[in-house]
Amino acid sequence: MNLLRYVVVNILGVVLRFFPWPCRTGLAEIGLPGRDSPVFLTCNYRLTVARVRWALRGTNAYLLVANSRGVNVWCAATGGLLTNHDVLSALKTSGIEERVDHRRVILPQLAATGIEAGVVAKKAGWQVLWGPVYARDLPRFVESGQTKSKEMSEVAFPWRQRVEMAAAWAFPISVATALILAVLWRQAFLPSIFVVWGLSLAVYLPFPLYARWLGSRARGSGAVLAGFAALWVLVLCGYTSYQYLLGQGSWAEVLRWAVLTLVVLLVMGVDFLGSTPLYKSGLQEDRLLEVVLKEERCKGVGYCQDVCPRGCYEVDRRLHRATMAGAQRCVKCGACIVQCPCDAIHFEDAKGGVIPPDTIREFKLNLMGKRVER
Repeated sequence: MNLLRYVVVNILGVVLRFFPWPCRTGLAEIGLPGRDSPVFLTCNYRLTVARVRWALRGTNAYLLVANSRGVNVWCAATGGLLTNHDVLSALKTSGIEERVDHRRVILPQLAATGIEAGVVAKKAGWQVLWGPVYARDLPRFVESGQTKSKEMSEVAFPWRQRVEMAAAWAFPISVATALILAVLWRQAFLPSIFVVWGLSLAVYLPFPLYARWLGSRARGSGAVLAGFAALWVLVLCGYTSYQYLLGQGSWAEVLRWAVLTLVVLLVMGVDFLGSTPLYKSGLQEDRLLEVVLKEERCKGVGYCQDVCPRGCYEVDRRLHRATMAGAQRCVKCGACIVQCPCDAIHFEDAKGGVIPPDTIREFKLNLMGKRVER
């Protein structure tokens, strides 16, 4: 993939992030792979495929692209759009078994919420290795003998990712707003675009400064509401003061901008927590559940530590026991529950009701955050 095409795909993928963008499935060669070359598997979300291919340039490897219906890895695996069947189908129909002598496939770690390594091994005879969270770490992963550091295993929300998320919200909102105002309020057509982008950047860029007030258990809806309200008041005060100093504008115009900015912030705030990789979606009931580790059932296999995107687990290899030392960071993704071969981890509601691991494996989250059979 040349640089220009990669840049274009990245720009389009970022601003259209909330829309499926499928690409062709199947087997691709990167470099000059041989019979011992690593086999990577990812979803068929075009932006993800582009970033994986770009990260692996200069490497000799095979890339399997499985059908995720054009949705990114984490959302597709959690929502039942990237399933065991899709991985098995890619392994069995792509011809990869005739290309390599080994039977090891490297999956993105965030696919662990929906892909069961045990099922892939049992039905296809392929061992699943969980690769790093981010494609950018793939070269280091390969160079280190296909092992991950703690940093490679955990999600983060660095400034580049925050800018991308701001753009993902700002682009569709600014387009919709501009089209409406082109008819109803023409003089606000261009200013509205700048306002939407400015508000979106103002929400996401300073995230580290206010993240501590959101709550460690991802129940920070009240804090989010208060923060958005404070930003709205600040913007209105600034605009009103500016108009007053210039001796321009009117209260009617201030009211119109107040309504416009309020609507924009309400749209962005609908699922603000879910827009970050550090918190569970505020629209999903799973955010109210607790992940419980039954230590008496734990055998210290360590799959929970391998797939947890927040570094919640510590495994004592000598005692063959795991502990949730970082439970306060848990994002309730359920990857540890899906992968634990001992069924030592489960969801539990506020009343002590247990949601069995098999239920989490069988029923996936739909767009409304409800678990349905996929």
